[in-house]
Amino acid sequence: MVSGHAFPWDVLGDPGFLDRAPQRVTLAAAYHSTRAATPLHPARRIVDARWAALYRPVRSPAWEGRQLRPLAPNWVSHADAFGTAARLLKRAGRQVSAWIVLTHNTRLGTARPDVAVVNCFGEPYPYALCPAHPEVRDYAATLAAEAVLDLDLDGVSLEACGQLGVNHLGHHEKTDGAWTPAEARLLSICCCTACRRGWVAQGLDPASVAAALRAGNPSDEVLAVLLGVRHRNTDLLRAQVLAGLGDLPVTLHAHPDPWATGPSPGLTATAVAEVDALLVPCWPVGSEQLVRAAAEHGKPVDAYVTLLHPMEPDAVGPHVTALQAAGASRLSLYHLGLAPAWRQDLFTL
Repeated sequence: MVSGHAFPWDVLGDPGFLDRAPQRVTLAAAYHSTRAATPLHPARRIVDARWAALYRPVRSPAWEGRQLRPLAPNWVSHADAFGTAARLLKRAGRQVSAWIVLTHNTRLGTARPDVAVVNCFGEPYPYALCPAHPEVRDYAATLAAEAVLDLDLDGVSLEACGQLGVNHLGHHEKTDGAWTPAEARLLSICCCTACRRGWVAQGLDPASVAAALRAGNPSDEVLAVLLGVRHRNTDLLRAQVLAGLGDLPVTLHAHPDPWATGPSPGLTATAVAEVDALLVPCWPVGSEQLVRAAAEHGKPVDAYVTLLHPMEPDAVGPHVTALQAAGASRLSLYHLGLAPAWRQDLFTL
């Protein structure tokens, strides 16, 4: 099974989109800020999505009394851009999954640094909301439920259903290569007030833990506790989100490495049993081991493959073949709206 990712603005106003779209489309319903190319759209070439937005009506009753709430996008002309695009695709016989990004929200993390991920030096990551806070979990669950409300959909794709870490592919990023993988792992351990309370409940002294993280020498025993706290909060987040999605099949963006943070957080012990499929990031050539590790859990594995630069078009076929041999039963291809005309044929895999 092949699915192509897209934004609502790729579909709306472009009569040619349906000619390019595969049978299954994973369509953004709630997405972080981005500056997106639209090389094939007849009316534009760039969309500047300046903040993380819900591409459905932001209904006051659902968000009443909440400080953490989404904003509507003012860069699309439809009040229900996702719903309108999804209905158009469904009428054309396509299957549609709602692509929902949960804890990646720079606007909210900047306005509310008290609920953002904080590293051991006390530096907040404003793009990352920490699932240790009940307010963040409530926000994510409401966001997901509102994204799929009153729509005929074929599934949900949950991105950032867990904690983001130090790596952030934002604009003007100047951190690439600054840290070893081990250092990045330590800088991705959240030390916010809610996480610290979790450490205390497990018998740890937060000041001593933070000092050990800054020095780069926490013990294995301490690290095991910290990972356990993170995973418990991830499980709470996922459970609350899933409870509002009804019977829709759920594909979870996930990483076999339990320490992974980001759009595809590390799998917890209970995650696999609660979802229908795992989407594994396979953008670099040579990602077969991630697929093998995910496939060992017994659920369908969706290999997430970019067809954009720097992926060479001639490398896509061998890459996909290797991922399928490693156990990928599905392919999620990125990205229908961003790909120029000379890469569109790659979506017919």
